[in-house]
Amino acid sequence: MKNTKYIFITGGVTSSLGKGIISSSLAKLLIARGFSVTIQKLDPYINIDPGTLNPYEHGECYVTEDGAETDLDLGHYERFTNITTSQANNVTTGRIYQTVIDKERRGDYLGKTVQIIPHITDEIKRRIKLLGKENYDFVITEIGGTVGDIESFPYIEAIRQLKWEMEGSTLVIHLTLVPYLSASKELKTKPTQHSVKMLLESGVQPDILVLRTERELTDEVRSKVAKFCNVNLDSVIESIDVETIYEVPLLMQKEKLDVAVLKKLKFPVSGTPDMKKWKLIVEKIKNTTCSVKIALIGKYVELPDAYKSINESLIHAGAYNNYSADLQFIHSEEINSENAASVLKDFGGIIVAPGFGHRGIEGKIEAIKFARENNIPFLGICLGMQCAVIEFARNKLNLINANSTEMHPNTPHPVIDLMDEQKSVIDLGGTMRLGSFKCTLSKESKLYEAYGVVNIIERHRHRYEFNNKYKDMFEKNGMKATGINPDSGLVEIIELSEHKWFTGVQFHPEYKSTVLNPHPIFIQFLKACKD
Repeated sequence: MKNTKYIFITGGVTSSLGKGIISSSLAKLLIARGFSVTIQKLDPYINIDPGTLNPYEHGECYVTEDGAETDLDLGHYERFTNITTSQANNVTTGRIYQTVIDKERRGDYLGKTVQIIPHITDEIKRRIKLLGKENYDFVITEIGGTVGDIESFPYIEAIRQLKWEMEGSTLVIHLTLVPYLSASKELKTKPTQHSVKMLLESGVQPDILVLRTERELTDEVRSKVAKFCNVNLDSVIESIDVETIYEVPLLMQKEKLDVAVLKKLKFPVSGTPDMKKWKLIVEKIKNTTCSVKIALIGKYVELPDAYKSINESLIHAGAYNNYSADLQFIHSEEINSENAASVLKDFGGIIVAPGFGHRGIEGKIEAIKFARENNIPFLGICLGMQCAVIEFARNKLNLINANSTEMHPNTPHPVIDLMDEQKSVIDLGGTMRLGSFKCTLSKESKLYEAYGVVNIIERHRHRYEFNNKYKDMFEKNGMKATGINPDSGLVEIIELSEHKWFTGVQFHPEYKSTVLNPHPIFIQFLKACKD
């Protein structure tokens, strides 16, 4: 049994400083040194998971192999490290409270008054230590939100307790902001000092400070922060703004974050992590001179984080292909039959994004029609695939008012229909077809060329499916079902045989693309767009 070390990453001053990127970068460096590492995210909101959250509220909902609907930071964890995460890697306050209340209802607390301390904090600690039982060298735990938020107090208290209970096996990294005031032309450390003071008031002394900044830290600033925040000078780490998030591990290596962590946890430090392959990919991402314009059609385009994994997958594929995707977001509600040609004529490829609900559907269908009729490479993901089926039914098969029963329950031609197992579902959270499922590819398909194998496994998140009653009609007219679930017969992939590159997938390939292993669908899609 390994003596697992627990690293906690907290944030102060403001949200969105990049705790997830720092967590992923540290994990990447430790893995490159030969350690086994996993990362978890503790989210302070009371939702059980992000599955029912509007993307405007929380960005993309990321799905793990075991079907957990999780925070988008888990996507960063997997993309940086190639670690496969699970339900245990994302815990919310809602899930913590639900577990404690269920225990109380069963009588597990033997009639005692159930309180924040010890019952809620004990459950938080149990969840943190759960991953340690899997024999990792390090469990990195990112605490969502900002120190001082009322909903974060139980998590900070749990960290305080763990620091005493597992003395020598825990370490706290605090990420804060050092803003630059242009009026006085200086970096200001006061926000960091106040943030650390607030953490100290909760009984937690940070061991390492990571300072987000847009200007290089001076020796004077580093010394001042070290002195006022009770940390060693070599434990003040600069995290300056960079061109791409994938540069951050290299920056953290230069700043010796991994060395500081290992020294404080009494690990021997020898050599340096082998980051040569990572450096090469970062150089390709930063210095690609050739690009192809890709339109992403969706209804949450005001918030690019809603399509975070798709964007990152195109970056990975671009580095692999030695040319980048110039991704431009277009709101599906702004596309109609009259302007589709003028809006989309300059793009080398079109992606229609996943989503739910009827808003913006007709714009997606018009964009797909334009791609189909003009031989423009097209990729439809989940709802994007379903919209491609609807468009083909209406405009090629002359099935008037064909639709999905999600959008139009009484459509005369339900080419997309609710899955049988979903018809009795009342609760929305965690009840979709979630997680990894098998798919068998036709050898006469574009995606067989991409994967190079017949049997694949991909992640899903949907309730509606291609209606197999229409399958023969579609295939006779050129839309082929080239990927089928071998157990259920569900159509997973559709392709147009006469088109240059026209593919719709019911699954989410973007969830499995990583920096070192770009997803084959995005690689081939970009190649088709470039050609």
